[in-house]
Order: sequence, then structure tokens, then C-alpha cells
Amino acid sequence: MKLSDQKQQFKNYLKEIDYYREALSLIHWDMRTKIPTKGVEQRSEVAGFLGEKIHQLQTSKQMEAYIKELKPNTDDSILLRTIEVCEEEYERNKKIPHKLYKDFMITQTKSEAIWQQAKENDDFHLFRPYLKKLVDFNREFASYWGYENNIYDALLHKFEPGITVNELDHVFPKLRSSLRSTLEKVQTSAVKPDPSIIQVHFPKQQQVAFTEQLLKQMGYDFTSGRLDETVHPFAIPLNQNDVRLTTRYDENDFRMAVFGTIHEGGHGLYEQNIDPRLARTPLATGASMGIHESQSLFWENFIARSYPFWEKNYDLFLQYAPHSFQNVDLEQFYQTINEVKPSFIRIEADELTYPLHIMIRYELEKALINEEIIVDDLPHLWNEKMNDYLGITPPTDREGVLQDIHWAGGDFGYFPSYALGYMYAAQIYHTLSKDFPVESLIRTGDLTPIKSWLAKSIHQYGKLKEPLEILTDVTNETLNPDYLVQHLEKKFKAIYQF
Repeated sequence: MKLSDQKQQFKNYLKEIDYYREALSLIHWDMRTKIPTKGVEQRSEVAGFLGEKIHQLQTSKQMEAYIKELKPNTDDSILLRTIEVCEEEYERNKKIPHKLYKDFMITQTKSEAIWQQAKENDDFHLFRPYLKKLVDFNREFASYWGYENNIYDALLHKFEPGITVNELDHVFPKLRSSLRSTLEKVQTSAVKPDPSIIQVHFPKQQQVAFTEQLLKQMGYDFTSGRLDETVHPFAIPLNQNDVRLTTRYDENDFRMAVFGTIHEGGHGLYEQNIDPRLARTPLATGASMGIHESQSLFWENFIARSYPFWEKNYDLFLQYAPHSFQNVDLEQFYQTINEVKPSFIRIEADELTYPLHIMIRYELEKALINEEIIVDDLPHLWNEKMNDYLGITPPTDREGVLQDIHWAGGDFGYFPSYALGYMYAAQIYHTLSKDFPVESLIRTGDLTPIKSWLAKSIHQYGKLKEPLEILTDVTNETLNPDYLVQHLEKKFKAIYQF
């Protein structure tokens, strides 16, 4: 067979895998947004079937043959990188029995639905048996994948290649110390924003209209995506031309929807601007969850929570907001949306305390996977860490251990990517600021140069590059948490006048 024919067959094989992946993604979107309660059981079986098919194709003898025959015989950089990614998936996942993976997919899908019920009813016991199974699955997967120093490294690698427990345990304590120091200065400051002036009834439909305007301003393409409502906001790419966002509305606190939607919009922009040449390959996605989070947090915190952003958009906001906001001047508004106050819910956390939420989850799930704690102990251990890190104790499990969907989805090793992404975002913003008058652009409302710079520097590459390679190429240095520390210190020193 001609090499060119073999390459085409390989591309067609990858398309088949991607067709199943897209169908599975659509199922996950539907289950988190639209599915009737009684439909969960049978839909879980479909998800398990599709997940098993993907696993079979990724670990087949045919895949092995394509890798062996094509890898040494191509100088096409995209094809070579595609083969390398497929090879890593093959080597990792061929060790996992198909039946085990199918059982995991079924359990995972059921677990997400049960988690929603458990959260609504504040019933950890309902979710507990599913969580135990998912922890066991992840331990077993990690043992199949292998690791050098810590079993949790095998799970970290899935979401953030190049990052290990050793590195996190070096970086996180330093970051925690800096955050706690700034938090103490904020809490002892005499300056106290008054959140009551913005926590007024704000009808959902008016929030929808306003947030859609902001997404358009960012450059999110609604002809290639949509915005829906869900319990826990997320973005899910079916393909480059169908990148779906979800958000959650609180009619008594508009900040949830506004900043949550912009956050998911950052994910959406990433997926919509991947090089079309990567379509239907495993490269047509983000380099890692940390790089993905860097984009969502870049837009949410460094753009949308900035003063110049609201200099431009406050008048637009007032067109949709309740009349009482007419009595709130821009300065008051800016200070209040940036209020620092330890809170129970991660996705509602302020910029300063947000990474502390991530560290709590990282420490708990690392301990779970290392069998240092058990699932039954999670609720009280969660509350203890919340009190230790943030000085508050959740009154219910709904506001504590049940608040996030990630464990229900079996995504152990995921949480550190949020804090890593925040540090990446600060580093990327610092670099961008040297190339562009960023604040001036934000103030004019012309965000196109920023979007284009991100697309050119990061988005277009998809998974062509490793995450730390992208960071180094863009910023000319490896991970440096100092930029985040400096950003937060400078911002809140100005707001709280310490």
C-alpha cells in the first residue's frame, strides 16, 4: 500500500474516533442541561457504549500498526504530532481492559446525575457510594498507567503533562503564604465595599441579554456556539463550529452569571480559534486543562474585573440593570464587584481567595488517591480545611463537599489546573502588556487585538505543543507564580488602601 494511502486511512480512522467523541460530548451536554430524570439510566448505557468504542479504537491493533508504520515515515509536523499523541493514548490506555473502561463510563455518567440530586437535597450519603467507586477506578487506572514518585502524578499527567506532585508541593505553599498575607491586609483594612448596593433583584432575562452582549464583545461566535443554563457552568466543544457554553443565574447577585459566562467564554474562544487543519484529530483541543483555564481566567479576572473594562461597559450595564444601579457610581461598582471575602462556593470566590479553594481540593483528592483518607471522612475534612485556609465553615455539604461536579465526573487530577491556569494567565497577561497598550484597548472596547494575539500565540496550536512549551514560547520563561502574586497585591492594595 502506498504511504499516501496509508496516511489517508489513518486520517479516516481518526475521524471515526472523533465522531464517537462528538456524540459522547453531546450526550454529556444534554445530561447536564436538558435530560429528564428518568432518562439517566438508559442514557448512561449509551455513554458507556460510546466510551468503550473510543477506547477500543484508541488501543486497537490497527492503531498500533498505524503508529509503527507512519511515525518513522513522515516529515509532516502536524501528522507526526498527531501520531505522538495517539501513541501516548495507546500506550496508556491499552493497559486498561475495555470492560473496566466501559464500567467507568457508565458509573461516571450515572454519578453526575446522582451528584445533582445529592447537591439539591444536601445528601452526601446518596453520592458517597458512587464517589467511592470513582476513587477506586482512578486508583486502578493510575496503577495501570504507572508513575515514578506519587500515584497522583499519573492522574495529573492526564490533565497537565509536565506537572508533578513535587512541583505543586513546592509552588502551592509559597502561593498560599502570599495570598494569606494579602488577605490579612485586606481584612484589617478600614475600607469595606458594601455588596448590598449591588445585591438587588436583577431579572434573569436581562442578565441573559447583557452577558450575550459581553460575549459578542469578546469575539465569541454565536453562529458556532450557544449559551444555556445549568447547575454547574461549563464549556463543551463538540467541534470547532459547535462550541457550547453554559452558565448559572442568580437573580439576587448578577456577578455569578456575568463573570461565570465570561469565564466560559474564554474557554469557548480557545476552541473556536484552533487551526482548522487540526479538525477531526486529537490535536483539535486545548494543550492542557491548565492552558485552557489560563484563557478563561485571563478573560474573567484580568479583563472583565478590571477598571478599564467597566469604564467602557458600565453605561451598557445600566441599560439592562435594575433602576437602583443608577445611584451606584462607577467607583463604588468597581470596588464592590472586586470585594474580597472568603466564601463557601469556589465558582463564586473572589480573585484573591480563589486559589485557596483549589489547594483544599488538591490536598483532599491527593490524600484520597494515596489512601491516606477515605471517602466517608470527606465532609468533615473539607470543613476543617475550609476553616484552616479561609476561616469559614460551610453550614451544609451542599455548600461544602458537594459543590463541584468534577469528582462526580471522575476527574481526579483536574483541580490543580485551575490554580496553574491562574498563574499561567498572570504570566501571559504580563507578556501581552509589553506588546500592547492593554488597558487602553479595554477602555475603548476594541478587544479584537487581544483576541487575535491570544489566537495567534496560543489558540491556533491546539495540542500541537505541550502546555509548558506554549507557556515558554509565549512568555520566554517557565512557570513563575510571582506575576500572580504581584497582580493581586497591586490590585487589592489600590482597592483596600493598605
